[in-house]
Amino acid sequence: MRIGTMIHNIEVNPGQGGKLILKEPTSRYCLIKLPSGAEKLIDSRCRATIGMVSNPSHGARKLRKAGQSRWLGRRPVVRGVAMNPVDHPHGGGEGRSKSSGNHGRCSLTPWGKPCKSGYKTGPLKRRK
Repeated sequence: MRIGTMIHNIEVNPGQGGKLILKEPTSRYCLIKLPSGAEKLIDSRCRATIGMVSNPSHGARKLRKAGQSRWLGRRPVVRGVAMNPVDHPHGGGEGRSKSSGNHGRCSLTPWGKPCKSGYKTGPLKRRK
């Protein structure tokens, strides 16, 4: 491969599969310049794809309707206030009641634990 060739989909370890996004090869390592400007030494046995990514703005496109999001496998996010009391602590009531404005309950998870102000909601085991 020539010096200055544009490459993408680079392996970090040989045979691992593409992980990253050339300058000059040495005997054991290649020096790769990343788009951020950082330079990284990678084993010269690692493989890469030559050329640029074909459609870099793929993730920036606007989804026109909810159905397009569903086609991608994304489920809708339902607010707790719109649920029934059996489904969420914020559910139920006439109109927008219970947890709205200055009065009412603080933000809670579906399991009834506070979820704002830095309150830890995950199991204690994971945090240690």
